[in-house]
Amino acid sequence: MDSRILKILFTAAQGILAFLLVMPVVRTLLYGASIASEHLILVGLALASMATVIYALWVSHAAFRVFRILVTAVMCVVAAWMIVPAGIIVCGAIVDAISAGQIAHGAGTLLRSVLMIVGGLVVLAGCWWAVWSQSILRRGLENICSIPELLRKLLFTMALLCIYRIGFHVPLAGLDQDKVAAFMGQQSEGVFGSAIRYFGLFTGGSLQQSTLFGLGIMPYITASIIFQLLATVLPSLQKLQKEGPAGYKKIQEYTRYATVPLCIFQAIVWMKIMMGGGRSELLVYPEYAGSILVFVMGIVGLTSGTIFLMWLGEQIDEYGIGNGISLIIMSGIVARMPSAILDLASNANLSLSAIGSQSQTGPEKILFLIFAFVFVVAGVILITQGQRRIPTQHAKHTRGRRVYGGNRQYLPLRVNHGGVMPIIFASSLMIFPNAIFKWLNTWLPNNEITRTLSDAFSHDSYVYSLLYIAMIFFFAYFWTTVQFRPKEMAEQLRDSGAFIPGLRPGKRTADYLERVMERITYCGAGFLSVIAVFPTFVAAKMGIDQTIAQFLGGTGLLICVSVALDLVQRIEANLVMRNYGGFLGGSARIKGAYT
Repeated sequence: MDSRILKILFTAAQGILAFLLVMPVVRTLLYGASIASEHLILVGLALASMATVIYALWVSHAAFRVFRILVTAVMCVVAAWMIVPAGIIVCGAIVDAISAGQIAHGAGTLLRSVLMIVGGLVVLAGCWWAVWSQSILRRGLENICSIPELLRKLLFTMALLCIYRIGFHVPLAGLDQDKVAAFMGQQSEGVFGSAIRYFGLFTGGSLQQSTLFGLGIMPYITASIIFQLLATVLPSLQKLQKEGPAGYKKIQEYTRYATVPLCIFQAIVWMKIMMGGGRSELLVYPEYAGSILVFVMGIVGLTSGTIFLMWLGEQIDEYGIGNGISLIIMSGIVARMPSAILDLASNANLSLSAIGSQSQTGPEKILFLIFAFVFVVAGVILITQGQRRIPTQHAKHTRGRRVYGGNRQYLPLRVNHGGVMPIIFASSLMIFPNAIFKWLNTWLPNNEITRTLSDAFSHDSYVYSLLYIAMIFFFAYFWTTVQFRPKEMAEQLRDSGAFIPGLRPGKRTADYLERVMERITYCGAGFLSVIAVFPTFVAAKMGIDQTIAQFLGGTGLLICVSVALDLVQRIEANLVMRNYGGFLGGSARIKGAYT
């Protein structure tokens, strides 16, 4: 098809979308109602999107110019949404103070409005610094847009992630979403609700909405973990691992096959819950009560959704940039951040009377959340990139008249070698005693022992936190033992003609590597314990909602930072390969990216 026809079709589609965005505002004006700030946002988005499409398709062909115009338009709309309503309140307060000598609005409302104006100005300043000034970030973005292959990979990855987010909201057939939402609201404070929220945190799915991607990518992750553990005890899998890429490809194929029965099992359990599961209340429409067809369609839908997500992740690995599965999980976590921020903004009380209150989110709590988020992210980056570099020396080889080798290199050992897996294992295991003792307390309400155990294993108790930390340490050493093999590493060093100065190749080298790994694993496990317990401490001691406190630490933040670092390092590797400067400008590189 001719490119001009494609431009016309795309422009027409964007015009229809802009018309649909503007129609509610036109309808409001025709009925003589007042225009709210949401209407101004719709008009701004419609005009900004239409202008950007026209400029991108018919005026300019430079990728960075189009990107700069698009980002500027979106940021201007966001800034207008923050500044205009707040500016109206502040101006009204000034007029009231001049004319009547008193202010109609409270001090908290005025302070919130002033902060909204300041936030809008900060958004505009950040936009100018990022895409218009001669900053390092602007040069990095311009370099990315100047490489067609890298730009295509980024756009392909973003398109597949958009497809994932669309499918995230497609409901299963036959389920009454209103009843499902009411049921999840009732269970939000119980063990079942906590398990569902934890399940959706690092799976990329959401069973709370019972959508097509409800199971997320968890069955595939479970199958991968099973085969990683089996590879340590089954000689056949160990032989495949030693075969290199061909063997790993075969193991990946087995992992895909194992994902299907795991999906079917989890889908059957979930559809049993939706179809009643022993309760009198059904979560399906009345005409589908007891329907085998709806039951089978739900199983097929959940299984197909997980397989499709697995395929999306593999396509991102092959044709996009970054680790596809990790990006899907990260996008699911990041998508929850706006709702947490809006909840914080709606419950915030910026007046001085709210300082020290346990039931309200005062200004001191908001400042603590901001500074804690920055320091926790910095700590996560520091530990994630932290390495213990073991010096190695290569033996010299004389071939003819030339001498090869003899150079000094480093063997990097990561401080947090287990990554997020110890927290995942510990959290999964800690769900069971909490659920069991709460069920026993419900079954035996007058028993003092069950009541004490139920209180001891609640999420905000000291015993639960202490046992949680112990489990994180245990699984950190367990996962490092499974993944880190000092004997094989020592043999590889010996076969390549390398050695650690002061140590004989072989057993002494293996013992030294194992001893060093045990010490740095202790530091990594301690860091994981702090990250895991910190949200619970903030929620319990400061009276902050658990959803908001979760973004200060925990598994979600660790996953987001780790995946974002991996993505930035891969983009920087593409830039450096084509003789461009990295994100830090010039010859500077991200620490830990190149070893």
